[in-house]
Amino acid sequence: MTADRTDPVASTPHGALRGRYERGVAVFRGIPYAAPPFGPRRFRPPVPLPPWDGVRDAGSFGPTPPKPPYSDAFARYLSDPVVPGDDILNLNVWTPDPDPAARLPVLVWFHGGALTRGSSAVPVYDGHAFARDGVVCVSVNHRLGVEGYGLFPDTPPNPGLRDQIAALAWVHETIEAFGGDPGRVTLFGQSAGAISIGALLAAPQTRGLVRRAVLQSGPPEASERAKVRRMVRRMASRLRIPATAEAFAAVDRELLLRTQAEVGRLSSPVVGGPAFGIVVDGDVVPRDPLDALLDGAAPGVDLMMGWTRDEHRLWLVPGGLMERVDRLGAVALAGAMARCHCGSEVPRGYRALHPEAGTADLVGDLVTDHLLRVPLHRLADARPSYVYEFAWPSRLPGLGACHALELGFVFDTGEVPESRRLAGEGAPQELADAMHGAWVRFATEGDPGWERWDDTHPVRVFGDRAPGAPHDVAYTAHGPRDRELALWARDAAAPAPALTDTDQPRGTELRAAVRRLRRPGALRRG
Repeated sequence: MTADRTDPVASTPHGALRGRYERGVAVFRGIPYAAPPFGPRRFRPPVPLPPWDGVRDAGSFGPTPPKPPYSDAFARYLSDPVVPGDDILNLNVWTPDPDPAARLPVLVWFHGGALTRGSSAVPVYDGHAFARDGVVCVSVNHRLGVEGYGLFPDTPPNPGLRDQIAALAWVHETIEAFGGDPGRVTLFGQSAGAISIGALLAAPQTRGLVRRAVLQSGPPEASERAKVRRMVRRMASRLRIPATAEAFAAVDRELLLRTQAEVGRLSSPVVGGPAFGIVVDGDVVPRDPLDALLDGAAPGVDLMMGWTRDEHRLWLVPGGLMERVDRLGAVALAGAMARCHCGSEVPRGYRALHPEAGTADLVGDLVTDHLLRVPLHRLADARPSYVYEFAWPSRLPGLGACHALELGFVFDTGEVPESRRLAGEGAPQELADAMHGAWVRFATEGDPGWERWDDTHPVRVFGDRAPGAPHDVAYTAHGPRDRELALWARDAAAPAPALTDTDQPRGTELRAAVRRLRRPGALRRG
């Protein structure tokens, strides 16, 4: 690494890059890590990037992957900028010391957005604070939606995940040029980014590339191949083309996005429905990632994982959906039982534990626990882990401690307008100091500052006041979700009853409840 009067220059195996010094750290944006995945490479696995001559400018964010915009209801809260262009397989680096001898810890960020939205250009994800505090921060773009996770008979599955593997290989080979230590790489991601990390840890191709990982509001999981195929076939039907990669590659990008948005508009984390996701493919995903990690995949990789207290409120509050679900009452609870494949004892137990909660909060907690907290508890039981809960409620009405609210605190970017879209005004800086500091300590030392998970189930609670404490920054609770999660264990252990004539309508009723929840105007995904 050398520097002229104003700009840092990094020499990489692909060519030289000129970044910028900003507020005391060196920033390189829009660095390509693979060739553009269009033309004959569309829907195909990523291919290596050809080297370039001279010094390539790395002063601006690179092109973002094709993605539909958020609906108006969600765009109030979530930022998703668009940068046009084909070089979408790019990443960004913030470094405090652009010297190959620095050997600093590295954090690699994978964004959320249901694998259909988001990018590394979201201002909330600015990596300056991590570099300020001694960590090299990398954020990654990869293919999304049908471009990244469509399932076709004529091309390998999971090209978006294969992009992420290519980005990790780039980090391993190149990050030393930016002052990073390739032996101290920590992955962190939220929602779909955390789900991606689960698959990355279980992928044979990443063995030895990762030292630690943080899973924020997303469990290791694989989607049902049939569910992903349904998305592709419904798109193909609307487009009147065969459900093949060759046929899809001939479709205009914008038309493909509009069709994807139309087909997926009624799917939701609460009620399910067809959606794109990572699938078991016998190659980069040889088996379900959760099963693989429970059985010892990624040996030596320590984990930190957690959730927000009111994850579901980001899914339900926009557009007044909390009120609609409350009005549906028993129908909504029946739909949640179908979504979660559980018996009536589980929602009955939640009602007894939380008699003050409305139906929407009960439904939201049921689905969140089924999809997120139960698998993360299982993972923490199986391997060295630290667990947290984010509990600070947004200043905006109704959101509570919702999905994605913790991100401005983790990145210490509460001052940017895009963070205030979700948090409102007056987010406490001391809470950002506590959370951001924990992530820095975990990446640097492997210990975020509280007890490792054991039989007492210690959970670091951020943004809620401990009994008798004067401040509401952080404290450790033991087993705060144990009563709810015990209901799932009992439900799983209960023998399935023999069906009788009176049982048959129950299954019909549950399916009808799910159909009713999916009607236009009932629940829409952002």
